Amino acid sequence: MKSVNNSVIIKGNKYGIIVVLNPDMAFDELKELIAEKFKESSKFFENAKMAISFEGRYLSNEEQKDILDIIGKNTDMQIVCVIDNDPKKEELFQKTLEQKLMELDNNTGQFYKGILRSGASLEFENSVVIIGDVNNGARVVSKGNIIVLGSLKGNAFAGATGNTNAFVVALDMSPTQIRIADVIARSPDKPVKDAVKEAKIAFLEDGNIYIEPLNKNVLNDIRL
Repeated sequence: MKSVNNSVIIKGNKYGIIVVLNPDMAFDELKELIAEKFKESSKFFENAKMAISFEGRYLSNEEQKDILDIIGKNTDMQIVCVIDNDPKKEELFQKTLEQKLMELDNNTGQFYKGILRSGASLEFENSVVIIGDVNNGARVVSKGNIIVLGSLKGNAFAGATGNTNAFVVALDMSPTQIRIADVIARSPDKPVKDAVKEAKIAFLEDGNIYIEPLNKNVLNDIRL
């Protein structure tokens, strides 16, 4: 059995950290050691945004959540994702992702995964699905539709060659500016207080851009 000092080992690089855990120690004891280790190392993770993975023992979803809560209480680090080291799950995710990408390609759409930060600009010949946020100061241009599976806070220009049927969808719709074909809509100078974050669609009708909640009827009409 590993000694107490080595029951929790933190290994890291500039992209993420691996937490190696003693497989034999009681989980409640392990949580105390995790809190101690991360508190001691907090200055190394100050304001860091990292991925995390666990090795050494199986953790249930609830146990992973407990550990993430402990890390959050003892450091300023933000865990952006948990990487599963199960090769079978990884293979399943890979196959599913490849299948979905193939379906998207067959529908003349494109796929982008990542966060667009201020100053970033992307242009697409076809419709695009963005898995991530489009931050304030970032810009996305598409000759087709733009679907953001995240927050849209920057600029979105759909139907760039004049397609008036193009639309913009976002899970959190707070754009600086939306343009569809030749029509431009800007967000209010002051954000609406207590606004509910929900999936919305922006579309062009009678020369005006409307932004409405995304419902089942609208989803049925969406085509890439």
